[in-house]
Amino acid sequence: MRILNRNVYVGPSQYAKFPVIRLELDLGALEQWPTAKLGDGFVDGLLAALPGLAEHGCSYREPGGFVRRMREGEGTWLGHVLEHVAIELQNVAGEDVTFGKTRSMSDDRPGVYSVVYEYAQKEEGIAAGELALKLLDSLLPAELRSATDDTWNWEEERDGFIRYAQRRALGPSTMSLVRAAEERGIPWLRLNEQSLVQLGHGKYQQRIQATVTGRTPHIAVELASDKEETNKILGSLGLPVPRQELVTSQTEALRAARRLGGGVVLKPYNGNHGRGITINVSAEDDIRAGFEAAREHSRSVIVETYLAGDDHRLLVVNGELVAATRRTPGHVVGDGASTVTQLVEVVNSDPRRGVGHEKVLTKLKLDREAELMLERVGYTAESVPKAGEVVPLRSTANLSTGGTATDVTDIIHPDNRAMAERAVRAIGLDVGGVDFLSTNIAESYKSIGGGICEVNAAPGFRMHIAPSEGTPRDAAGPVIEMLFPPGAPSRVPIAAVTGTNGKTTTSRMLAHIAKMAGYTPGLTTTDGVYIDGQRTVEGDMTGPVSARMVMADPQIDFAVLETARGGLVRAGMGVAEVDVGAVINVASDHLGLKGIDTLEQLAEVKRIVVEVARECAVLNADDPNVLKMSAYTDAKVLCYVTMNPSHPLVREHVRAGGRACALEAGVNGHMITLYDKGSHIPLLWTHLIPATLEGRALHNVQNAMFAASMAFSLGMKLDAIRHGLRTFDTTFFQAPGRMNVYNEHPFKVIMDYAHNAHATSVMADLAQRLDVSGRRIVVVAGPGDRRDEDLREIAATLAGKFDHYVVRRDDGLRGRDGDEVPRIISKALEIAGVDPAAITVIPDEQEAVDAALRMGQPGDLLVVFADALVRTWKQIIRFKPEGEMQKATARAEVPTLETTLDEQLVAAMEGVVRDERGLRFEREESD
Repeated sequence: MRILNRNVYVGPSQYAKFPVIRLELDLGALEQWPTAKLGDGFVDGLLAALPGLAEHGCSYREPGGFVRRMREGEGTWLGHVLEHVAIELQNVAGEDVTFGKTRSMSDDRPGVYSVVYEYAQKEEGIAAGELALKLLDSLLPAELRSATDDTWNWEEERDGFIRYAQRRALGPSTMSLVRAAEERGIPWLRLNEQSLVQLGHGKYQQRIQATVTGRTPHIAVELASDKEETNKILGSLGLPVPRQELVTSQTEALRAARRLGGGVVLKPYNGNHGRGITINVSAEDDIRAGFEAAREHSRSVIVETYLAGDDHRLLVVNGELVAATRRTPGHVVGDGASTVTQLVEVVNSDPRRGVGHEKVLTKLKLDREAELMLERVGYTAESVPKAGEVVPLRSTANLSTGGTATDVTDIIHPDNRAMAERAVRAIGLDVGGVDFLSTNIAESYKSIGGGICEVNAAPGFRMHIAPSEGTPRDAAGPVIEMLFPPGAPSRVPIAAVTGTNGKTTTSRMLAHIAKMAGYTPGLTTTDGVYIDGQRTVEGDMTGPVSARMVMADPQIDFAVLETARGGLVRAGMGVAEVDVGAVINVASDHLGLKGIDTLEQLAEVKRIVVEVARECAVLNADDPNVLKMSAYTDAKVLCYVTMNPSHPLVREHVRAGGRACALEAGVNGHMITLYDKGSHIPLLWTHLIPATLEGRALHNVQNAMFAASMAFSLGMKLDAIRHGLRTFDTTFFQAPGRMNVYNEHPFKVIMDYAHNAHATSVMADLAQRLDVSGRRIVVVAGPGDRRDEDLREIAATLAGKFDHYVVRRDDGLRGRDGDEVPRIISKALEIAGVDPAAITVIPDEQEAVDAALRMGQPGDLLVVFADALVRTWKQIIRFKPEGEMQKATARAEVPTLETTLDEQLVAAMEGVVRDERGLRFEREESD
């Protein structure tokens, strides 16, 4: 039994709308060993290791359903069992995950299963799958095992996994803030492996780190960390604080204790979490020991008067007390018969206690600090305390060391409440915790005494949200409401665009419309990430990594995400939902890769974009595979795009008040027209859109219709949409690799990134519609990882449409021999009726483009399907013909603004991004 492949989906995928891990699991010989055949010993051993599995409902939807599946009939297969074990392991570590799905891969791969299960944290989820595999292997009969032996210890592995998971999981305080944000519809991103979290998107974002917020003043944090300075400030305001002195040696500590008189407390100058604190000591030896304990955490030590009373944590948020908790140090209570060790075992058997922050309470430990506490009362771990005797094992009441918490918010005296609020305001914290000692929190400190021993920045919320006793308090909600007051925005409009062809141009068009409308857009495309029109990262950025970059950028207030098949198949979407999702088309490309073999399967992947759309799904009504997606979206509005004004379904949709965008014929040409709620809205003549080459480039007409539909659905004004479309063209400056036209030679050159049959067909049709007095020449290739039939189909779309064909290959062979792709395409052209004399095979792209340029004569049209876009465009604009052509070029060669901008962009793409920023991403498979 082994894992063949693993995919971690960070967002919506074809398997779920939330993060999941998918394993390809090969059972091998264990395909013949379902659980019933393995016997009751296997099932009983599994339940003994993970008792919580007994609560899994599985397909029966009731507790015990999974156990029933394992025992009845022939049982269930181990892939299904691994799914449940991976889920339960995360539950044991404190995560709330439940979803799983296991299916056999296919008949031609017997014993190989697709195992999908939900995860909360990536590394934890991966580790859960690996540990599940080992646990199942350890429970098998010896002759069937492959990964474990008799030395393998489940308990150690389980506890190690819990600790591993907790080191990587968000802490209870941070998680409570995240959950509070989710309840209020505020998105979030984890920014590192600790507790730094972004709440909200783009320019509306706020950041938290544990319970420190982006608004927490640095000076206030420094003051709170300086216990001596905090004491002075609070004392100067008349707030109750103990007297204290700062010392750096044992001798100074002894002198300070004598001056202060009575019992004293020794604590690190800038410690936290109760580390290194010694309470209520007066003997010299105890003072020396307390000093050394504090010195382990700080060079300077504070000696202060001991205040009797219970330890209380008072939480203040935005100037108001929101929770009060009485904390009790970790202890055991004697029964007159059990040793301290046995009593600790009894306490730790409480199901509420776990490892670290796994549960509400933390298990007690008999460590060195516990031994010192026992020594003070004359006990050891083997002593037997009297019945009812309280034996402390900790001097401080932190939950992380085994303490307990009792909520006292409802009984705190108003004077004590006001005192805590004044203390936090005095230090300057927006979120602060006051450690207050009092014999009775329900009585005023003015009457019975008490004092503030500390004010804490980044106070923990665990004791308040899940107290050992009393009412849980919403500690996180007030923090989120402080950061995002009612009505304050937290999200930016998000549009996601997918399709086999056209999505890059459509995404660029929409981002341009948004910029012209006054937004600061973030855009992801196949050639990089753009912030406000400037490329910040180079590479194919159409997956979840790039989406995260855009959403985290503090400038943007509008996001356009080009979403490719490659990213969706490998890692899912980068956002949980979008406002508008659009699918332009589904055509044959990348089939036969990563389990996607048919157009229907490809459509299922691309459908994810509209499945997560909240406001509007924009669909191509002229594509049957896209049209079917209307049944899979929960968006409030469905918008159809059609180039057929007589489309029967769209007509009925419009008559019912639905939204649509149609191409309508008129006296002056073709008009892009919007319909919505019964309104007929003529938008723009297609010949006024530069990217359409006076309306001849029908594929860009359709792209403009999609961009307009999405902009309209996002609430942009009609004039802004018109202005955006009228100022967007297909120069290399605005749309590199997308129908870039160069007119500075005596012949016209069009460069495009078309790399599948649908795209080459569109460009061939455009070449036919353009007025060309000379020859039509094409430079063609196909990606090496496409099927032979895909390459032949590319050739078929071009055959008969051009006068000469220069056939090449890409730089990256993707598993092919050096000239294999050109051979397949040239042979297919011949079969399609192209004269062999009209075909030139030049495998190298640069040489092929150079040869085609040298073929060009005045009046010719040269279409170049390019792979290395920057390099090829540079070749085109810097080409210098010879002889008579050179003279013709010289006569025509007057630098234009377009040429200047192209030269600047080539320079930028060649050097600035790569060299100065040092960022480069490998191209992902995209379509």
